[in-house]
Amino acid sequence: MRADFVRAITIIWLSLLALSITWPGMLWFAVILVPLTAVGFYDMYQTKHALWRTFPLIGRGRWVMEFLRPFLRQYFFESETDGVPINRMNRSVIYQRAKGQQDTIPYGTKVDTQRVGYEWIGHSMAAIHLDENAIEPRVKIGGQACKQPYEASIFNVSAMSFGSLSANAILALNKGAKLGGFYHNTGEGSVSPYHLQHGGDLVWQIGTGYFGCRDVRGKFSAERFTETATKFNIKMIEIKLSQGAKPGHGGILPADKNTLEIAQIRHVEPATRVDSPPAHSVFKTPLEMMDFIQQLRDLSGGKPIGFKLAVGRKSEFIALCKAMVETNIKPDFITVDGGEGGTGAAPLEYSNSVGMPLREAIVFITDVLTGFNLRKEIKVIASGKVFTGFDIVKNLSLGADLCNSARGMMVALGCVQSLVCNTNECPTGIATQDPILAAGLVVNDKATRIARYQKETVRATMDLVASAGLRDPNQITRSHIYRRVSETKIKRLDQIYIGLVQGSLLGDDYPERFAHEMKESSSKCFMPTNFVVQCYSGLEEVTES
Repeated sequence: MRADFVRAITIIWLSLLALSITWPGMLWFAVILVPLTAVGFYDMYQTKHALWRTFPLIGRGRWVMEFLRPFLRQYFFESETDGVPINRMNRSVIYQRAKGQQDTIPYGTKVDTQRVGYEWIGHSMAAIHLDENAIEPRVKIGGQACKQPYEASIFNVSAMSFGSLSANAILALNKGAKLGGFYHNTGEGSVSPYHLQHGGDLVWQIGTGYFGCRDVRGKFSAERFTETATKFNIKMIEIKLSQGAKPGHGGILPADKNTLEIAQIRHVEPATRVDSPPAHSVFKTPLEMMDFIQQLRDLSGGKPIGFKLAVGRKSEFIALCKAMVETNIKPDFITVDGGEGGTGAAPLEYSNSVGMPLREAIVFITDVLTGFNLRKEIKVIASGKVFTGFDIVKNLSLGADLCNSARGMMVALGCVQSLVCNTNECPTGIATQDPILAAGLVVNDKATRIARYQKETVRATMDLVASAGLRDPNQITRSHIYRRVSETKIKRLDQIYIGLVQGSLLGDDYPERFAHEMKESSSKCFMPTNFVVQCYSGLEEVTES
């Protein structure tokens, strides 16, 4: 093969040399053929790639095709409904609503209504006309212990940190939240000046790294927490236990991304690698977690305190509920993240195979809260692939009170799903810290798009609610949504997910389907009681019994 390559190159060289007796010809000869020949000889003698060594120069075509494959598939071969993580149909409607363009479709649905899993809302013969001037519905978040309850929109910006997103992206999201009257979750990277500049409502998320409220040892600092939590823009505080894209996995801030600005915001040393542990250090048991919730409520002046989790072992959430009942300390809200949740970077195994999907998680969380007679005081927020009005309605029907969206808001910002969030090379300037790329994102224009997308999606939600003959989205129940469960059978969601009677988990005669988790859960430890567990400050020892 090598001899053939050398002979071929020699013949081409001599042929082109004969043809390039003019100066332009000689120039092209030098510019094109010489570099290609050098690459070919390099390929022949390098030892890293067998394909290059056997097929010099030509073998590089595989890498070219691998690079082009995602773009060709997305723009030329992908159908309207089979693209992932977000299909073209949903991306299109987000773009259209964000830009104020026509968002109707012609000629009927492109969705296969005969496939198993297809879902729809049952409309009513007593449908209601939606008032053009109807006020957007709000959800009051704050239980009896909350001194500063918050009236939230049913559709908000989910957690995305400064550092994961550019400064311009954060500015646009927050200004959009200000324009539209909805909240913006900071993500666990703390509250940056970009979150505060435009005055939009904020939910401050506190992760296991305690960024923005940590001391020099990385432990929780009450003084630093109070300094930020009492700011007017901070409307709620969210303790992050886990996220859907990588539950049970701590985050890593690489040293090269830990700039001086980010380090100052997060209260860490610049240019050093910062690891977020997979679990919190300030509490080790459900009872201690309730104490932490009360501590944050007191330090913040009585603002709503909640937590975010992707459901893992069911008994652990039941243990939390037992601790709530025992201490009478309750969170004001719980954000439920599905296993399909997104992130800038996560191991494949965690994205694909860890964490309960959102649908089942909402059902489980709301049913258990009802069973422990806790549901009335605790609002449930759904987070995970929420893009359209029907996505919101579906989550509300399962039991959620409101929804958050991260990727939907990113698409409204201009994300083209290039799938390079983990490379710092985002072409739209959203998921990058490259100042040249970030400069391409114009804050004022994108903020308007964020506000418009949120407004139009809420309006679409209310249209669906009115079509079902209802006036308020909190009237939606599992009985309103139908699902095809086989080629010939259809069921309502209340037939698939049978709810619990209020207070039915407080006694000993609880439903059989919860028997195992009820027996193995304890307010004194997260781990199930069929393990010998010692939980105390600073150490947790687990051995199989």
